[in-house]
Amino acid sequence: MKMRSLLVALALVAAVTSARAGTGFYRLQSAVSFSGPVTGWDYLAFDATRGYLFMDRRALGVTVYDVKAHKVVGTIADSAGANSTTLVPMLDRGFTSNGDGSTTIFRLSTLKTVRRVSFGKSADAGFYEPVTGQMVFAMGDDRAIAFVDAKTGKPVATLAMDAEKLEAAVPDGHGNFFMNERDRDRVARIDARRHAVTAEWPTTGCHEPTAMAYDARDGRIFSGCRGDHPVLAVLDAASGKVVGTPEIGRGVDTAIYDAAAHRIYTSCGLDADIVVIDQQGPDRYALEQAVTTRPEARTMAFDPKTQQLYLVTAEGLVDPSRPVNRAVAPFYPNAFFPNSFTLLTYARK
Repeated sequence: MKMRSLLVALALVAAVTSARAGTGFYRLQSAVSFSGPVTGWDYLAFDATRGYLFMDRRALGVTVYDVKAHKVVGTIADSAGANSTTLVPMLDRGFTSNGDGSTTIFRLSTLKTVRRVSFGKSADAGFYEPVTGQMVFAMGDDRAIAFVDAKTGKPVATLAMDAEKLEAAVPDGHGNFFMNERDRDRVARIDARRHAVTAEWPTTGCHEPTAMAYDARDGRIFSGCRGDHPVLAVLDAASGKVVGTPEIGRGVDTAIYDAAAHRIYTSCGLDADIVVIDQQGPDRYALEQAVTTRPEARTMAFDPKTQQLYLVTAEGLVDPSRPVNRAVAPFYPNAFFPNSFTLLTYARK
């Protein structure tokens, strides 16, 4: 009788474990490859209204992919050098951040380019600050931040910074924004009205803060940190105090906060995984799941309606005749095989 009871208990445990493994966990839904050369890529942006994914492919510009129809619907004209795309639906505009210090402005409704505007000598990431109506562009090579009026497309100010590696930034909804200073292990708070740094906080326990997301309700900044011990540094947005450092994978480049579900998603290219953190309270965080992706899948977009995740990667190689970015990894790819650029879609099963 005891043996039978034990077998029944084990069967119940196995059933529960099997059910958990089959539901709620992310799995690869599709992998779509694109023909042509691969010249690199950076950030992704998702238009939930139209179901369009904007893929910044640097020298090839911005490719727009319809995730519902499963097809490319266009390329943003005059967007060569694009590292990121910011969507501003209320203005029917999109803004790229181009490596030469310019932005390509286009209409979201038609994907037609309006014009390309120069504001500096370099640019990486960009985002929209809604209170002041400005586009903000990180110009790490110039140690500066550029501000552009989103309605007119005119540059309005440039703010000198002490950091050379200016990374992701997020607005707080009150006219300020936070930006990672990767080479200084700090987060800067910047007043978008005055174009001035109002605070700088060390990311204690976190080296090389790169990705960023924000919880506006609880006032928590999430900085995805690389370094030898990669973590998600959680900072109190009022004091700058680090209140949590849950572990993540190596090579993080994107962090996304789902306010409805209280989850933080990080995409980590070197370890090839998505790490999902459960926010159990403003200062309490725990691993929900970690999902294997593919090497170099470091940037990500999120569909809040379907909770699907989109990442891109390509089949890379190290050519010894070319420079290698050893600051990232000893064998970080410096070239990619043609026809290998791939969109990965992950969904809960």
